[in-house]
Amino acid sequence: MSELSLHREDERVERPNTVANSGPAFRRVMACVDTSALARKVIPHAVAIAKAMEAALTLVRVLEPAPTGEGPPDPVEWDIRRHQARDQLDQLVQEQRDEAGRIEAEVVEGHPAEKICLWARDHRVELTVLATHGEGGSTEWDLGSTARKIIDSAPGMVLLVPPSAPEARIVHYRRLLVPLDGSSRAESTLPLALRLAKAEGAELLLAHVVPVPELTEVGPLEAGDLELRGKLVRRNERVAHDYLDRIRARVVKGGISARALVLCDGDVRSRLARAIADEAVDLVVLSAQGRSGHSDVPFGSVAAYLIAHAVAPLLIMCRHSVRATRRVAAAGGRLPSHATQ
Repeated sequence: MSELSLHREDERVERPNTVANSGPAFRRVMACVDTSALARKVIPHAVAIAKAMEAALTLVRVLEPAPTGEGPPDPVEWDIRRHQARDQLDQLVQEQRDEAGRIEAEVVEGHPAEKICLWARDHRVELTVLATHGEGGSTEWDLGSTARKIIDSAPGMVLLVPPSAPEARIVHYRRLLVPLDGSSRAESTLPLALRLAKAEGAELLLAHVVPVPELTEVGPLEAGDLELRGKLVRRNERVAHDYLDRIRARVVKGGISARALVLCDGDVRSRLARAIADEAVDLVVLSAQGRSGHSDVPFGSVAAYLIAHAVAPLLIMCRHSVRATRRVAAAGGRLPSHATQ
């Protein structure tokens, strides 16, 4: 067994062993909708995932109260706002009825991040779909404040739709990318990616970046140092090819088109971002944390970088989405046998 397949005991997940659509993978998908233009891009992605997972879809709109210090809202004005929000959501539901199937709308009142997370927990939502920025538009930050809080606290998985996502009434995923670093955290995204690829007839790109090994430098590197680094790179490339080829072989046996991408010559984060653009990827399915993940942060450096730079939507499996992962595996989105054995 290679070093890429050695995992800490505390990060192990159940390795699934079949590929089939045997039942609903999710119970409910939630799409967070506001009045921003970007929110219109969220709905088709939520519809596509809900259909693939055979899940009910709920469009949720949060009516936010006035800032503290401005006094209570006028009851008549608030009631008008509530009815307007309901009418807008009902119109969106009607527009998607033929495509989405089981779709409904819900208007809640309060602070957006808090109410969205609470609604998701109360209604056993496995996936929350939202834009990276809301009504306030893009800011100097990679995420709007609401999106950041939801990633930190929402149960299940999160699908982030960036401003760069193309506008479309119906979304189809033709190419999915799954970053893999050899950890079981990263591999835990495979059941979901397989399920989506099978439902959409999409190609699956299994990507691993071979980083340049770091050597302590207190001066110019000597010839022996460069030779050592070269040997490490070649060794890591060989192990990465073997690792991805094993997973790809099992994926292909399940009737899914797949390619292995061993990426070199660059920083892991920027190399993945470049591959997403070069390969015209429609959706990235990734774990919030990989091999070097820490329990005191919601997502690692790679996920954080892709949130800021990826041009495609990101379906992020957060550390608190174990229940949703197991439902996908139980519903049939599985690998034929242990991925790394």
